[in-house]
Amino acid sequence: MSQKLSIIIPAYNEEKTINFILDKIKKVELIENIEKEIIIVDDCSSDNSLKAFNEYKAANSELDIVILTHSINKGKGAALHSGISKATGDILIIQDADLEYDPAEYNILLRPIVEGYADVVYGSRFMGGKPHRILFFWHSIGNKFLTFLSNMFTNLNLTDMETCYKMFKTEIIQNVKLCEKRFGFEPEVTAKISKISGIRIYEVGISYYGRTFEEGKKISWKDGFRAIYCILKYAIR
Repeated sequence: MSQKLSIIIPAYNEEKTINFILDKIKKVELIENIEKEIIIVDDCSSDNSLKAFNEYKAANSELDIVILTHSINKGKGAALHSGISKATGDILIIQDADLEYDPAEYNILLRPIVEGYADVVYGSRFMGGKPHRILFFWHSIGNKFLTFLSNMFTNLNLTDMETCYKMFKTEIIQNVKLCEKRFGFEPEVTAKISKISGIRIYEVGISYYGRTFEEGKKISWKDGFRAIYCILKYAIR
């Protein structure tokens, strides 16, 4: 029986890019004939994102698309909680609604799981020979510092804890109690999966087509301080 990959897309005001990212997902042919389930979580967008999601679903009835909505804006983490809880696939990946990460690379992350080596795979923007857009020096320093601090407490040797591309066996992530509703999701989930006995975590190199703030990037320095707080909070727990 073929397996299924659940693709969780948290979305807030992404009407300009959602069609492009869904087209990319549609074109991907997964290894081992793995099927795709696309779960879009609209976090109470104030633009026409929800209309765009529904129009795309209606025009592409051959795709397995599930649309969830929040009546109030709760944050990226909360959107991920909703999507993860509804996933029916054997494997699950997080996909931002913008164009910073390339769905064509799903198979790179899938392979260690499908071949029986991994339970969790992180896609690192800081390893391998894939293309990377040159953007903000201090953001890269901040990401590396947060990864270093996280590694200190989890005893992992990740190169990119803050990456969007995190792939899990679905049964594992659905059994992790997640609390962070905004960008604290990344350090929280990393801390909690690191404590699972026998967990096999792998990391693979991916490309990164980052956005500027003018192009719609939403994370700020405040989220960095929240990440530090979450690293310490979940390390102590």
